Amino acid sequence: MNPVIHFEMPAEDRKRMAHFYEKVFGWKTQQLGEDMGNYVLATTTESDENGRPKKPGAINGGFFQKTDDKPAQYPSVVLAVEDIEKHSKKVEEAGGKVLGEPWDVPGVGLYVSFLDTEGNRVGMIQPAI
Repeated sequence: MNPVIHFEMPAEDRKRMAHFYEKVFGWKTQQLGEDMGNYVLATTTESDENGRPKKPGAINGGFFQKTDDKPAQYPSVVLAVEDIEKHSKKVEEAGGKVLGEPWDVPGVGLYVSFLDTEGNRVGMIQPAI
């Protein structure tokens, strides 16, 4: 099976959203720069030196800038896969649509989003070792 390993949510104001989740739930956030799309990492559970959750079943996530691109403006999950190219083909063969080409997230792995048959945006990541 390919597990859910990350979540993503859109934010109009990334600082406001980070502050909310820090204050209400005790999460830790890290504001990334323009080179990473102003993404905000959200740590929801204790992680190891590689940033992976220590507790089985727990996941971390992040916030991305909200835009007018409607399929991408809803919370989503990210699934871990061993071979992103193979799974991209499987998505298309099963009636989904891969959104662009996989891109390298430095130190994290190859990432691509897709729409499932119901129009939900989901991410796939081939984790870096």
